[in-house]
Amino acid sequence: MTISAADFASLLCSRLCHDLLSPVGALNNGLELLADEHDPEMRARCLELLSDSAKASANKLKFFRLAFGAAGGFGESVDSREARAAIEGLFGDGHKVKLGWLVEDATLPKPAIKVLLNLALIAGDALVRGGQLDVGAESNDGQVEIVVRADGPRIVLDAEMRAALTGTQGEAVITPRAAAAYLVQALVAEGGGIVQVSDPEDSVLLFGAAFKAG
Repeated sequence: MTISAADFASLLCSRLCHDLLSPVGALNNGLELLADEHDPEMRARCLELLSDSAKASANKLKFFRLAFGAAGGFGESVDSREARAAIEGLFGDGHKVKLGWLVEDATLPKPAIKVLLNLALIAGDALVRGGQLDVGAESNDGQVEIVVRADGPRIVLDAEMRAALTGTQGEAVITPRAAAAYLVQALVAEGGGIVQVSDPEDSVLLFGAAFKAG
């Protein structure tokens, strides 16, 4: 199924708003509590919660700007360290997902960075009880290979996400939660490649993509 650019933009905006609603809502609630709280210890706790929510909001915005937007400058490549920092910010401090970084290239083409980040986002979200998230990539003469592996006590990747990643959703309606998967499939297909997803029965979740990105 192919959707228009306008429809995809709507899906993406809905996804971003959904993901930002929780930390921004927590900020609002924290400010309301702080306004009515006079106990020094409780006020300190409110300020701590506000700080955590503000940091979570900023980390999500930084990740989304690189994964979906035009961050990374005006060149054709992006510093791989920016991608690592974005993933660590999203799943790092206070989270249950541990990142293994297996990318040696100092820079990667922009389409590759977007595919890598979105696959990491999908795999990290699938680790509903936390676990290990390993991200690997290499580029040679514009041909990029990306592998993302998720391993944890409970992994959930539903049929909609799997179909959107592999481009097998047919005429099914794509929902905002599958926007990242649709973007991955579109970028990889544009580069003449396909997205591979491990079998639902496997104990670990594996994503693989090889495509032309430069």
